[in-house]
Amino acid sequence: MTKSALCVIFKVMRKLTDKLAQERILSRGEFAELLTCEDDYLHEAARKARENIYGNKIFLRGLIEFTSYCKNDCFYCGLRRSNSSAARYRLSKEQILNCCDEGYDAGYRTFVLQGGEDAFFTDEILTDIIRAIKCKYPDCALTLSTGERGFESLKLLREAGADRYLLRHETADSAHYAELHPPEMQASARQKCLRDLKELGFQTGCGFMVGSPKQTLENIVSDLLFIKELDPEMVGVGPFIPHSATPFAKEKAGNLKLVLNILAILRLMKPSLLLPATTALATIENQGYELGINAGANVIMQNISPLTAREKYKIYDNKIGASENLKQRIKNIGCEFTVARGDYFNYGEQ
Repeated sequence: MTKSALCVIFKVMRKLTDKLAQERILSRGEFAELLTCEDDYLHEAARKARENIYGNKIFLRGLIEFTSYCKNDCFYCGLRRSNSSAARYRLSKEQILNCCDEGYDAGYRTFVLQGGEDAFFTDEILTDIIRAIKCKYPDCALTLSTGERGFESLKLLREAGADRYLLRHETADSAHYAELHPPEMQASARQKCLRDLKELGFQTGCGFMVGSPKQTLENIVSDLLFIKELDPEMVGVGPFIPHSATPFAKEKAGNLKLVLNILAILRLMKPSLLLPATTALATIENQGYELGINAGANVIMQNISPLTAREKYKIYDNKIGASENLKQRIKNIGCEFTVARGDYFNYGEQ
């Protein structure tokens, strides 16, 4: 391709980036063009949009993977119920609180309870854990990521003190959703749960895998439009990574550049988002955290689960552990961690 042709392409991409930054909605075709952008201007604009609201602050979350049991059989996940080789465990209330104790001493002010859809953790058990955490650490935020639950169940969790809820929609296209999940799981049910969370006042997070099997650019555009309509406070986007004990074991991992472009587009679509540079991103690329932040992300989750649990919670292969020298690495790119709760900007002081 000639230099002049490249210049024309870059000019078009910059016009689309500026249009998005001005909160003007793009057409499906324009979104598709921007997704394949090679111009660093997209990421520069996303960083500027983040800095206008959050400055150079990056929010650190303490992740507690409290159960590896799951009733679902999602085709991409190592915790799927059909995986007989998966190592199963459940953390007790005391173990979870010990994780919070250690995390608090290390400066974490948000705890994230993440696990499979485990029927053992009834509303009664889970609300007891939530109250215990919030009673001991009232200055901390508590995020749940425990899958789909009914409205009344979610209401109880909210009333017990849970602040945020992460539930990836995985794909907004029902046909594509069916390619990733067994028949008993429906995209409509997942989306209803997300709307219930919004109604109940949770800081709500959705999201999707990039490069999941049979995903197209059109699917991703639909995801972006769904996110625009849902108007969540958080979005989690990371690359698909195969797990050896799933039907997708031989599929390729998601594309790094496409993940970064999506992060940048999301930041420009909604500058106030809480947007993680995910562990999956750091798994496929050594500098994944830094690249994610430079594309507009402002959240990093670090695993504070017991070491024995971390070894068993394998949703994909080769998952990295806690990163060394992360504070310095983030400082090297002009940002810094903060011990603030890191709420969505309308919910409280940063």
